[in-house]
Amino acid sequence: MAVYTPEYQPNGNEVAVLHTSKGDIRVKLAGKDAPIHVGNFVELAQKGYYTGIKFHRHEPGFVIQGGCPNTRELSPDEVKAGRPGPGGPAGTGGPGYTIKGEWQTNPNNQHKDGTLAMARTSAPDTAGSQFYFCLGPQSFLDANYTVFGDPIDDESLTVIHNLEKGDEITGVDIENAS
Repeated sequence: MAVYTPEYQPNGNEVAVLHTSKGDIRVKLAGKDAPIHVGNFVELAQKGYYTGIKFHRHEPGFVIQGGCPNTRELSPDEVKAGRPGPGGPAGTGGPGYTIKGEWQTNPNNQHKDGTLAMARTSAPDTAGSQFYFCLGPQSFLDANYTVFGDPIDDESLTVIHNLEKGDEITGVDIENAS
């Protein structure tokens, strides 16, 4: 699979607003620290890629993960039951390309409570569209996964902690994108 370099160049002021079935999550994106991940996320969000996708993995005290297109055609109950979508099982889909990892070059690559980071396989440079929010500090992930944002307020952190498997992303807006 080809490694993609996003065309969008972050300005460092982008804020993602993830609209979910549990409420809105406002995330300050780390465009200066992880420009490839932020550029990729902004491009996908602006294309409407995340609209209708469900969170497919919930590990209490660890992460809530979403971004797999295989969940788009499934109901929340089907995702909760682990039913595969038309493109395959939840957690196996992506945008058709991968991006280069940035955990080694990101000076602020710390998995704190609520941190937004990109999921990938065990091989480097395999992230695409799937992301996760940390449900508590997860410092052991710092050396292998790219952090690209943090919630900007307590309300967003509360929504993150209330998310469950099957909850839907109803849209993503990017504020301050150039």
